Amino acid sequence: MDADAILAGLDEQQRQAATTLGGPVAILAGAGTGKTRAITHRIAYAVATGEHAEHASLALTFTSRAAGEMRTRLARLGAGGVQARTFHAAALAQLSHFWPRITGSGMPQLLAQKASTVADAAAQLRLRLPTAQLRDAAGEIEWRKSQAMTMEDYGVQARIRPMPTGIDPEAMLDLHMAYERVKDERRQLDFEDVLLATAGMLEREPVAADEVRARYRHFTVDEFQDVSPMQQRVLDAWLGDRRDVCVVGDPSQTIYSFAGADAASLSRFVHDHPDAEVVRLERSYRSTGAIVGAANRLMRGREALTLHAASQEPGPEPALAAHGNDSAEAAAIAAACRAQVDRGANPGDIAILTRFHAQSGLLEQALASVGLSSTVRGSRRFFEIPVVQRAVLMLRSAPPDGRPVFQAVTDIVMGLGYRAEPPATHGEERAQWDALHALVTLAEETDGTDLAGFARELQRRAATEHEPTVAAVTIATIHAAKGLEWQHVHVCGLAEGLLPVSHATSLAEIDEERRLLYVAITRAQRTLSLTWARSSGHAVRQPSRFLAELGTRTATARGGR
Repeated sequence: MDADAILAGLDEQQRQAATTLGGPVAILAGAGTGKTRAITHRIAYAVATGEHAEHASLALTFTSRAAGEMRTRLARLGAGGVQARTFHAAALAQLSHFWPRITGSGMPQLLAQKASTVADAAAQLRLRLPTAQLRDAAGEIEWRKSQAMTMEDYGVQARIRPMPTGIDPEAMLDLHMAYERVKDERRQLDFEDVLLATAGMLEREPVAADEVRARYRHFTVDEFQDVSPMQQRVLDAWLGDRRDVCVVGDPSQTIYSFAGADAASLSRFVHDHPDAEVVRLERSYRSTGAIVGAANRLMRGREALTLHAASQEPGPEPALAAHGNDSAEAAAIAAACRAQVDRGANPGDIAILTRFHAQSGLLEQALASVGLSSTVRGSRRFFEIPVVQRAVLMLRSAPPDGRPVFQAVTDIVMGLGYRAEPPATHGEERAQWDALHALVTLAEETDGTDLAGFARELQRRAATEHEPTVAAVTIATIHAAKGLEWQHVHVCGLAEGLLPVSHATSLAEIDEERRLLYVAITRAQRTLSLTWARSSGHAVRQPSRFLAELGTRTATARGGR
């Protein structure tokens, strides 16, 4: 495609991004500002003008879906020869190519998942860990590797990080070492080893490094705020002493710190490259002025980008509604969604965003009760969660004993590991607690039934969830919603202990929760409602501290076309 045609249709900021070539470049791109459009046009423009060689360009992102979208757009712009891959896909291709040449043997087997190997390592140490703790231990291993930590470094960190329940720091460090031994004995590599081995190969093998650097000379890194220290090490190895790299991202959308991301990575890049060209994309094509204003208020004074709505129509202000309890909140949101559909909205243009997957159960049932199908994005539906299925089975088989439903349900789920207070950690252990807590809360809010009736009600809810989900309202966690958008968005559970989550106590953790809400708000195109419940079962809640900063008015949740 002609270079001038590639620039046609870009706004002034996007055009600046597309034409800023060579040397280190940082594109700070706010939510809805056309980030992917700007960087694909930049790559295509560089190829069309001869500044970049098509087959020497590598675009890196974090999901296969995003890489596929980038390849499609580049092909339409006449730059189909540019490689667009995830970090791991690019590293694996190189490792597979060089491993036999360097070692004289075939590539080790790649582990599909860690849990079974972690279980074998735990057995060697005579540690008895339930499934949730095994998965959380696997998550700790992933975190350690993403941070490019030595075992000695991790040993220090383990003493100040919350560990999965029942595992002390010394035992966790022993488990990490045992896991690595088991894996090495079986000649296996895990997902993170691919990056570690690629970086080590390029750092120690000049022949491999020279060949890779001769092949790729121009780098674009999308979602740079999500780059972990291990990924940064691989990128540095790819670059060598060259500086033709463009990083793109938004520090306000850093919501994967638990996976090694760092909100300061973009500012650190600019600090490390004082001559870097910095381009800001702040014109939002996604959201109305009212929604953009709320997002800006939330992030004010935090070195965030200041968004400006491209649309001249301000749109309705975000509405805030408080409800008596979780069930009432879910019912009100479902009624608002029903009203939006009745006014002509497509159900597929509506999303309900939650902090935890366990919040989806009440929402699914509430939507079904008003005749709306739902789809839960990026996870199993609530009644498909194994611990929930076990709890329902135990409730169905429990003999009647005259106890209040709430007490009977609580006693049963405590046998599955539930405790009154949530675990001071995230991951599988917290997810299972949230799922069981949702059942306890439902029991607390259920009137006029016995245990058998409550079990039948759960069965009815489970059956309702399996309706067809054509033209369905989306229910998604905020993490699963990143990168997506809907005409109408309802953000629920905006209470202390949910958002921000109870285990967020440090300033850094609270900032992460703030960025989560920012991501949720900026998914909305036309209308945004924010809701919270004054109680959850017997527990009294307070509104999220973030609501006061948003300046939203208290109102009944409203919809719109």
